[in-house]
Amino acid sequence: MVTPPQNIRIGTSGWSYDDWDGIVYPAGSQVDRLAYLAEFFDTLEVNSSFYRAPAATMAASWLRRTPGRMDFAVKLHRRFTHEWTAPYTRAEVDAFRRGIDPLCQGGRLGALLMQFPWSFRFDEPARLWLDQLARDFRRYTLVVEVRHRSWEALEAVDFLRSHRLNLAAIDQPDLPGNLPPVPVATGQVGYVRLHGRNRQQWFTALRKEQETAPERQAARDARYDYLYSPEELLQWLPRIKDLAGGTERTYVFANNHPRGQAVANALQLRSMLLGQKVPVPEPLLNAFGFLRQIAQGTGRQGTLF
Repeated sequence: MVTPPQNIRIGTSGWSYDDWDGIVYPAGSQVDRLAYLAEFFDTLEVNSSFYRAPAATMAASWLRRTPGRMDFAVKLHRRFTHEWTAPYTRAEVDAFRRGIDPLCQGGRLGALLMQFPWSFRFDEPARLWLDQLARDFRRYTLVVEVRHRSWEALEAVDFLRSHRLNLAAIDQPDLPGNLPPVPVATGQVGYVRLHGRNRQQWFTALRKEQETAPERQAARDARYDYLYSPEELLQWLPRIKDLAGGTERTYVFANNHPRGQAVANALQLRSMLLGQKVPVPEPLLNAFGFLRQIAQGTGRQGTLF
């Protein structure tokens, strides 16, 4: 696999989505989804750790099933980012650390992502909470994702920089109060997350808090249901290159996951950055015919190499 210039790594947010079967993964197969996707990307973002702290055995299996060139960004558990009304405990910190120790020991933990909700504003409680997190997880490369526009202030950017917290530049719908893209390096790592621009569904999940768990999950998934056009992806190329020019490495993750759209857009970005055709999973070509323009010739086992 050829690596994009300036040490830019591109992947998707998560890989274990059932609706990717037959679109990203061969239909009806028992393929190892992680190992399969590792043929096409050099980094992946772990989403499951947001809902449940990973077991060390699971993290170790990620290493065994992927090549050494691949690293992972891991999302911090929601206890530390969405439940800040009560202090967390040392035991909770230690439990999460143990779960990701194999990635650290293997030299393949690229970053620890602290994803905060839109309700997390730049104010004194937020500063105190982040200050504590920066202390308790200081051994890792820390990335902060915030979604409210209050974090656009120069004071907020300076705060993150002084705490060695890398700000994630995000793409989300242009709605009142939403943070616009802020591709500014506040540390040694650049980090981009592409969420899509589904304006109609963006705040639906917030209105579903009284519904059942499946309904809330469906609303969250609908939020990210979006396919970027080539023109929209091209808007991000100079931002990504600027970030890469001022950092040791830059990560780009597509989070518009419904029906494999994240994989399609991530591969388009790889091709744009490389200026050449790239490997594409064969099932994806049937779902997104436009990818034939960037796909290399057919190789073994029906995938494109």
